[in-house]
Amino acid sequence: MLYLILKAVHVVFMVSYFAGLFYLVRLYVYYKDTDEFEQTKKEVLRAQYVYMARRLWNIITVPAFVIMLLSGLWLIFYYYPSFPLLTTDPISWFYIKIFFLLFLFLYHYWSWKTLNKMAALKGASLNIANIKLRQSNEIATFLLFLIVFTVLLKTAVLTYYLELIIGFAILVLTITTIVKLVNRRKKS
Repeated sequence: MLYLILKAVHVVFMVSYFAGLFYLVRLYVYYKDTDEFEQTKKEVLRAQYVYMARRLWNIITVPAFVIMLLSGLWLIFYYYPSFPLLTTDPISWFYIKIFFLLFLFLYHYWSWKTLNKMAALKGASLNIANIKLRQSNEIATFLLFLIVFTVLLKTAVLTYYLELIIGFAILVLTITTIVKLVNRRKKS
């Protein structure tokens, strides 16, 4: 029973963590969108975005990350005490998950550095292109897909990886095309 409770805690805080990451990078985009605003409006909005980003990071994102990480480590080392020595096929999916988690931690680090950079600007313009920030916002979504599909499909991920990659690429292209069409209609 404890295993299931820990697993539920891990999943709930994983969802909270990703929600924090999604919104945090969106706040960077909003901050950058103010570049063309008049000075007073720009100052007010940028101060608000920095305030919101700091609170989001400190109150939701980092605590959720810590609880997600601790519950995940507890699940690994308590229920699989010989984990580092496991090399059998049924667990090989887990090493793929770890690989994706390393990229997630790099993204976490980038998000933290960008937040600190934005806060230190004191209202000045962020020197990252708007399109780069928008693309960066999709990295967390991509990592979420990779991690969740790996965990749920386990060894099937190894068997059907090519189909999964093609399916995901089609999904991304479809969504991108729909968004572009909607944005064009809004402009006209």
